[in-house]
Amino acid sequence: MTVSLLPPSPAAFAKATWGDVVPFFDDLAARSLEPAMIAGWLREWSRLEELVTEAAARAMIAYTVDTGNQEKEADHLRFSTEVLPRMEERSVELARRLLESGYSTSALSTTLARFRTQIEIFRDENVPIFAELEEHSARYQRITGSMTAEWDGVERPLPQLQPFLKSTDRAVRERAFRAASQPYVQKRGELAGLFNRMYELRAQAARNAGFANFRDYIFPAKFRFDYTPADCERFHEAIERSVVPAVERVLEARRRRLGVDVLRPWDLSVDPYRDKPLRPFGDAGELVNKARQVFERVDPALGGEFQTMIDEGLLDLESRKGKAPGGYCETLHFQGRPFIFMNAVGLVEDVMTLLHEAGHAFHAFAAHPLPLIWQRHPGSEAAELASMSMEFLAAPYLVEPTGFFNSGDARRAWLEHLEDVLISLAHIASVDAFQTWIYTSGQGNDPSARDQAWLRLRSRFERGVDWSGLEQERVARWYRQLHIFMYPFYYIEYGIAQIGALQIWRNSLNDPQAAVARYRKALGLGAVQTLPEIYCAAGARLTFDADAIGELVQLVETHIEQVRAELPRS
Repeated sequence: MTVSLLPPSPAAFAKATWGDVVPFFDDLAARSLEPAMIAGWLREWSRLEELVTEAAARAMIAYTVDTGNQEKEADHLRFSTEVLPRMEERSVELARRLLESGYSTSALSTTLARFRTQIEIFRDENVPIFAELEEHSARYQRITGSMTAEWDGVERPLPQLQPFLKSTDRAVRERAFRAASQPYVQKRGELAGLFNRMYELRAQAARNAGFANFRDYIFPAKFRFDYTPADCERFHEAIERSVVPAVERVLEARRRRLGVDVLRPWDLSVDPYRDKPLRPFGDAGELVNKARQVFERVDPALGGEFQTMIDEGLLDLESRKGKAPGGYCETLHFQGRPFIFMNAVGLVEDVMTLLHEAGHAFHAFAAHPLPLIWQRHPGSEAAELASMSMEFLAAPYLVEPTGFFNSGDARRAWLEHLEDVLISLAHIASVDAFQTWIYTSGQGNDPSARDQAWLRLRSRFERGVDWSGLEQERVARWYRQLHIFMYPFYYIEYGIAQIGALQIWRNSLNDPQAAVARYRKALGLGAVQTLPEIYCAAGARLTFDADAIGELVQLVETHIEQVRAELPRS
């Protein structure tokens, strides 16, 4: 069988079972790996994985845009619980044959390192475990995607309450906060039970692979070759030392500006410099059109890539009932295209979310020319560097006539973003510390102990907000964090990448064109270099050093003060 005999497109696998896919892997496994044939064999294996993973990605996209559709859920689950786990099993077998052949090139060094690690930790008995975990992840999306709240007689998806959290009427904000929290409070028992099962499965998978706990398993599983659990703890300490006090200063300025005795959780989103919330766009069409013009100004090539996404229908941006929560960018590896999903409701945060996901999209475009699928997708630390850096690189171009804001509103939006960078770093540290506690404390299967650990860690990293009388709502915050359920330990990457993105922003303040050029060069590396090398190419350094992080926090605070000085005093 040759590449030409593979199906011509992922559509051929849209309704595939594992039985439909396995003959292609059987054929590859049966081939004799003569040195002259290995390069072609690799290309065919890569093309097969492109076809199947894109079919799976399209099924996942179809489900997340319509979580109430049982046929779409069944298609998604067939891939995530049957096809993809079995494909991983066979891919490990093929990787073992490749390594045994001794074949190697410089462009494959990082891929081969990943293959070795996959082989070392793979266990047959974990295949059904991870399949079951996918079923539970789909259940989590089904539960949270169906959550609604009644607002003035209208049943609304929870994301549609976000604009009311920006109301200048404090009573409206409080009502919106409580309404958005209540479904998670009510579902706490069901979600806790779901997480208990997911915890047990992950702990068993780690033991099967010879690890003491799931945290120790996840580092090699996520190919974290360039930093350690100890480095993550250094990051937590650096955030506590440098960022948490800065956030307290940000929140104290907010409290004074709002003229309240204490800040409550419903006071954190309102703009203290305006008598009504910023509305940077009216609908998804306006969001897309303005974003295209912004990207065109960052770099014409990026504007062209975003136009391709518009033309090919690769955007689903507006909040609707039945959509899964959150946002993502998924890569369609066969087509060489990205797809962006989000829940926009007309806020500044939606603009920033689109900039973020577009950074992932530009990464997918840049890496696709690399010949093999494994060479294109780096670790999340590099992927999030692409997305978070775009938030900064695009910021100077958000001003009208081609952007979203007039000059005054642009300053307010930029201030909101800079403050959110600091607040998010503290949140990231708390989420990663919480996940570390869950999987290493020995109490991660105890719902009450988990909730209390969350409260302790939030008290460590989140100061300056009065949560008195709101313990249930504060606990509910971690049940909203889908990463903890669906993508365990996927969160420190945001913090690592934010520190890298701040360095790229610092470079852009001196030479924006050079900063964008280095950024795009790094995206084009895909996964063919190490994480420190990718960061270096982008103009940043992979660091967990408290002093280095403190310098960047100081830079952010300096710019916050500069922007505040330009805004109205009263």
